[in-house]
Amino acid sequence: MKVLVISDIHGNLPALEFVLKEERNVDLIISLGDVVNYGPWSNECVDLLDTQDNIILIRGNHEEAFLSGIYPGNNEIAKAFFNFCYPKFDRKEIIENYLDEYWQSDYCFTHTINDQYIYEDSNVVISKNYFIGHSHRMFRKISNGFQLINVGSVGQNRVNIDEINYAVLYTENKKIELKRKAFSSDKLVNQMKAYAYPQICMDYILSKSR
Repeated sequence: MKVLVISDIHGNLPALEFVLKEERNVDLIISLGDVVNYGPWSNECVDLLDTQDNIILIRGNHEEAFLSGIYPGNNEIAKAFFNFCYPKFDRKEIIENYLDEYWQSDYCFTHTINDQYIYEDSNVVISKNYFIGHSHRMFRKISNGFQLINVGSVGQNRVNIDEINYAVLYTENKKIELKRKAFSSDKLVNQMKAYAYPQICMDYILSKSR
């Protein structure tokens, strides 16, 4: 079975559409959460994923925030995005059904581990194989004899906003492909400008453009 694993779409509909078209011949899609917030198309991204056949939807911290109506962090940029995007969101009845985790082929698929931002150089000890997202950094490492795969971000690469990251898992032989795809952020930036996002939000997105 060929499995597409995506994460951290963050309301970037054009990027999501690109990935689904690029990898349309898969048997299963697993989304690791944070479909919503930041980008201008949170509702549309939730709707598009909801129409897909054979999809598993995991809840991320931004789904948690949209369900509670409160962003719990102190980061001023993240709070500005939440305060702008949350009032426009009306798909709570869909995201409240997202899962905490999912198991497939000896891998645990979840948004992250113990609410941590995990990077390639993070000191983390695991006792099972994981696919995660959350930190928007794509990598694969071995810890305590187990695999830890971070699939990066579809919609908001925090190194280069014009790059999409995701993974493909082949369950028969456990082959994993980590994929990087160039994709222009122009539609995202132009829509944010058209919606009159706060300047702190615009500056943040533009700072990630190479």
